Amino acid sequence: MKIVIQFSIIVLSVLLSACNSTPKATIDTSILQSEHQFNIQPVESYSEVFQLNNQIKAKLAHYFHNDEIGIKRAKMLMEFLVSSGDDSLSYLSGANLTANQTFRDMNANCLSLSILTHAIAKQLGLRTQFQRVHIPEYWDESQGYSLLTGHVNIKIFEVDNTKNAIKTLYVKPTSVTVDFDPNSRAQQFSTSAIDTNTILSMFYNNKGAMGMINGNLDLAYSYYKAAIESDPYHDGAWGNLGILYRITEQYELAERAYNQALAINHDNRNALGNLAKLYYLTERDREAEMIEANIHNLRKNNPYYMLVLGNEAFKSGNLARAKHFYQKANQLDRNIHGSYFGLAKVAYEQGDREKAEYYLNKAYKISVFEHDKARYEGKLALLKSVASNQLNSIANDER
Repeated sequence: MKIVIQFSIIVLSVLLSACNSTPKATIDTSILQSEHQFNIQPVESYSEVFQLNNQIKAKLAHYFHNDEIGIKRAKMLMEFLVSSGDDSLSYLSGANLTANQTFRDMNANCLSLSILTHAIAKQLGLRTQFQRVHIPEYWDESQGYSLLTGHVNIKIFEVDNTKNAIKTLYVKPTSVTVDFDPNSRAQQFSTSAIDTNTILSMFYNNKGAMGMINGNLDLAYSYYKAAIESDPYHDGAWGNLGILYRITEQYELAERAYNQALAINHDNRNALGNLAKLYYLTERDREAEMIEANIHNLRKNNPYYMLVLGNEAFKSGNLARAKHFYQKANQLDRNIHGSYFGLAKVAYEQGDREKAEYYLNKAYKISVFEHDKARYEGKLALLKSVASNQLNSIANDER
């Protein structure tokens, strides 16, 4: 299934939990229990997501000894992760894996890497706290979808293992924060504590988003249902469920799901934007336009918002409009590689290979993650190959 997504209207939420939630919001579970078009599929259980297998436990027992306690043991945990991955431990935004799968691959998103860290810390007798990191709105692209992403990290507390009961030591440092995103580490955003039920809900929500992107709508529904049952106040999961109902033309259920997300978190702009799309589909254009104007005003100084508007214009073939938004994103923040990549795409489509190569080089130099660098390296190589082939073709014609 291929679904064309317009950014300002439909965006999936991944990793996000409620940021301005209203604890007293009434949860309407009948939105899930109502008649729908999906067949329930099995999803991973809590234990399957968080528990370690015997092989990993044996490796832990061999690596750690009883004389390492507190922060020393917590820091050794990170060394263990890196050494177990042959120095290949890396952040990969699209990989939504269980603890065992993450340990096997050592390439996962911040949520999965944090789940693995939690599982290992728990096995070692350390106390942990998952944290939601309050980053600005940020979007990623995946198979034609714009993904509004969030971020989590995990704090490991120093404990006194010489006591019968776990006891937090009140000497500094009392904890170490493990954050797998170098951008987040550098900018030191504020955080708030979240529990394992919310983390599990985020995991299910991510899997649901990937299921929907891949066209497996039954699986997507099953994961969204599991996400909401794990944490009924996860507004991102309600919003994504609304998208699923919307693309299957179950408009009444979609509207109820969006409104449930907004009842939990009135500042969920993603749910608002998708509600606007629904209003257009149900001939309520005035209400839709009011929502979109408000959202645009709130996001107009966000370079990532400009990026996705540029991507939307590029996909529709409006190169001038795409270039305008990519340039605007670049003006707002010159350290975002995506704006240079966007300008490279526009230059290439306009036949300016030299400028396309210039912007691709800029994108490569600014990017942080290895998978981004590898992607730009590949595109640069392809661009040079095309140019070389064209030169050879001209030379052959002259002969």
